[in-house]
This record gives sequence, C-alpha cells and structure tokens, in this order.
Amino acid sequence: MSWIEVASHIIDMLIAYALALPIGWDRESATNGGAGLRTFPIVAMASCGFILIGIGAFGENSPQLAQVLYGLIVGIGFIGTGTIFKSSSEMRGNTTASTVWVTGAIGAAVGFALYDIAVVLSFVTFLTLRLRKLNT
Repeated sequence: MSWIEVASHIIDMLIAYALALPIGWDRESATNGGAGLRTFPIVAMASCGFILIGIGAFGENSPQLAQVLYGLIVGIGFIGTGTIFKSSSEMRGNTTASTVWVTGAIGAAVGFALYDIAVVLSFVTFLTLRLRKLNT
C-alpha cells in the first residue's frame, strides 16, 4: 500500500466525519445527553472504515462487499434501536435512531467514493432536522 492510498483513506474517513458533524450537533441539542456530537461522526467514520477495509481485503468488485454492507446496515440498525425509549404513554428516539442509520449510509457512501450521495444524505438529513425546529 502506498502513502497516496493511506492519505486517500484518511481523507475519506475525515470527509465522512465532517459530513456527520452537523447531524451530530443537531442531535446533541435535541437528545439531552443521548447520541450526539460524538456518536454520529464516529458512526460515519467507522462505516467508511469498514467499507475501505472490505475493499482492501476483497477488492472493489467483490461480492463479499455486499456482505460487509449488509453487516453495516444490520449493525447500525441495532445501535439505533438503543436510542429508542418507550414508556406507557409515548415512544421517543425514533428520529435519533433513523438518523444514526442514515449517518452510517453517509460513511458507507464515502467509503465507496459516492461523494454525491454522501453530501445529499448529509444535507437533506440536516435540513429535515432543522425544519422541524423552525415549525415549533
């Protein structure tokens, strides 16, 4: 592996991290100590890292990459489930759970060099979260 490839991987993980920061900032203020400014960028960066590891281990066009992506989808869904709280009268955390999931998709998109998808997911998610606050 060349230094150029190493630098490319570092840049990709930093891009994933940066694209998740606005989402984490929004959730930090909304969840009162739950998933927030640390969780979302880490999920995006880790998702990107797993995709990059899969590409490095199996190659860009390997069927095993589908299994890596499947594992991310399921695993991040499991993490998101941990943010949902149910009481007898209400259910809270659905927005945070779905946002954890989309943050994983942002990281995976960056890992696959699908930057346009990552940027759109980040922007639309952040916009959706902020629009709700404008209406209240």
